[in-house]
Amino acid sequence: MKTTLVLNDALVQQAKSLAVEQKTTLTRLVEEGLQLRLGKAHVKPKAVKLPIYAGRSGLMAGINPPGNKALLDAADAS
Repeated sequence: MKTTLVLNDALVQQAKSLAVEQKTTLTRLVEEGLQLRLGKAHVKPKAVKLPIYAGRSGLMAGINPPGNKALLDAADAS
């Protein structure tokens, strides 16, 4: 199928140079790029099960929840 695309001139020039280096056509590069992109769109990432803390004690005294410094200092001290 023939179609018209409006592409960035510099991008097309890079693609043409790559096609020459790889002894292929610009059409083939575009097809490969579309196949890669469309193939990844159908792959559903696996769900990750994150651990949940069920404790009731809360944070240690002196820990500032919005800041990382207190958390890092507490981790270094233990």
